[in-house]
Amino acid sequence: MDTRQLAAFCEVVDRKSFSQAAERLGVTQPAVSLQIRSLEKRLGTKLLDRSGRRVAPTESGQRLYRAAQRMLAVEGQLLDELAGEDGALRGELTLGASTGPGGTVVPVLLGEFQREHPELTVALSISDTNRVIEQVAERELELGIVGASPRHRGVVFEPFFRDEVILVVPPDHRFAGKEVTLDQLREEPLILMQEGAGVRQVIEDELRRAGTRLRDLEPRL
Repeated sequence: MDTRQLAAFCEVVDRKSFSQAAERLGVTQPAVSLQIRSLEKRLGTKLLDRSGRRVAPTESGQRLYRAAQRMLAVEGQLLDELAGEDGALRGELTLGASTGPGGTVVPVLLGEFQREHPELTVALSISDTNRVIEQVAERELELGIVGASPRHRGVVFEPFFRDEVILVVPPDHRFAGKEVTLDQLREEPLILMQEGAGVRQVIEDELRRAGTRLRDLEPRL
């Protein structure tokens, strides 16, 4: 059973509030709600009564709360023992990143992180966004950093940083330094990221909102 879901559930019960539990855990309220829904779906029962002004556990929720507290206490004790008396992190952290963040932000952060935790080994793999998400969902990775957040029932997304997608052209191109329309884009050969890449998904989503499909622009490469 996912102890992160149990921890989120116990925080909601303790604080009688999703928002306060999210603040305590350092995540967003939708993330906590998703954890609870996933837990209820897995157990096949309603765990929290949300009808009143304050959130309260159901009868099943009360039983789970008591059991979850014991499980979390055991987990905490185990982590303390593995960390050792000095509190140092040991073992291996397995994570993945998509091409964009994996080639820019992630290596810098991992270098700083490893210097602070020299006894911890970090294993980073680079794939496209969809592959990283699937690996996280299958528990092949402990963490994934991707450039887009498509809906996936088995994964919780948390915003990490924001980037900007721009059109890049040679300095002597007629588009250089100008804003261009979608109609103008149709007149030029486009180079796109591969299918499955986060940037590709973001572009397709924005075009769809503008009433245009990617294939309408006739990408060449």
